[in-house]
Amino acid sequence: MLSSLIFDMDGVLVDSMTYHAQAWIQVSSEVGVNVTPADIYEIEGANHRLGLQWLFQKAGRDFEPEMYEKILQRKIEIFHSIADVKAFDGMADCLSALKNNFRLAVVTGSERATVESFMDQFFPGIFDVVVSGEDVHYGKPYPEPYLKAVDMLGIAKDECIVIENAPMGVESAKRAGLYCVGVPTYVSPAVLSEADLVLENHAILQDYLYNILGGRLIRTSA
Repeated sequence: MLSSLIFDMDGVLVDSMTYHAQAWIQVSSEVGVNVTPADIYEIEGANHRLGLQWLFQKAGRDFEPEMYEKILQRKIEIFHSIADVKAFDGMADCLSALKNNFRLAVVTGSERATVESFMDQFFPGIFDVVVSGEDVHYGKPYPEPYLKAVDMLGIAKDECIVIENAPMGVESAKRAGLYCVGVPTYVSPAVLSEADLVLENHAILQDYLYNILGGRLIRTSA
């Protein structure tokens, strides 16, 4: 019996990745590492430490761990100075409807302060569980973030559905043994081919979620 829904944040709940990409590109340039938006979207969902390691490796540079905090704080500073983040149209109403019948969780590679800020701003009181990039040692594409969410929800793996928009996020969910729905917000649908189901856009995603809710209400009332 489906009891819970687990959502990625950036690109699923809020339209934010273009600003993350701009911030990563700027801070990478400041330390002599050249990356492109495509590079950032390729590693979307990874926590910051793993993401930086991959970016440096791709550029042929050694990543020095003592650089991490300085680069991260600079990236966060740039992001908040340029970001005009908005929730995707209709998602707040959809989640509010789902809240009455399902437990809801967020699993993201973003730092907790940013996650809590967006949740308070766009989805107050909606989510039962939040797993940020700081809450796990091995972020996406490793399974730890989604396994942690399942454990915190207190459910079996077959009781939930994951909604993701990034290849590393899909890989993380599948390695955790979970059913995953992909939404290609910033990438081509083919990049999310490991997902169990790929939906074209957020409007179709919301139709899918409302259909799940309708079925749940019918079963509950039977």
